[in-house]
Amino acid sequence: MQSSTANRRFPGGFVTEASVYGTILVSGMIVVAGGYGATSWQTFLGVIGTVFVFWAAHVYAGAVVEYGLNQAQDSTMATAVRLSLRHSLGFLTSAIPPSIVLLLGALRAVPDDVAVWTALWLGVAILGAIGYSAFAFRGSPWVIRILGCLGTSTLGIAMILLKVLVH
Repeated sequence: MQSSTANRRFPGGFVTEASVYGTILVSGMIVVAGGYGATSWQTFLGVIGTVFVFWAAHVYAGAVVEYGLNQAQDSTMATAVRLSLRHSLGFLTSAIPPSIVLLLGALRAVPDDVAVWTALWLGVAILGAIGYSAFAFRGSPWVIRILGCLGTSTLGIAMILLKVLVH
């Protein structure tokens, strides 16, 4: 038996709990790296490595749970892995924009501080877009969509406040 959210997918697969979690993970990694005085290059490598490890763990956990919950006779572990890969895609895609900015800092196209702060604010924007999209998908009025955007953006702003406190 699958959960009700497992049967309802947002168009494009971007608006998932994996996208929110991936964005918060990346922002948290940026904050932690900044606390250690890491360069954009060190932060980029740390973010990429951590995202892939956590993504793989998320895919594995999702596949095991999907396989265990789906009692259909034709259910296979390969099918469970495919479903989990699809469901976890947002974890990776949400990490791309901030990682590109960090890479620009690593390549010295922009200063380290600019790369780090831009990557953090991109996390806020991504979270806001996810919140707005979730309420739009439900057909909520624009005021509620904006409130949803602000609500999820608050998670990213909390990371920025943490960065300020750590520095």
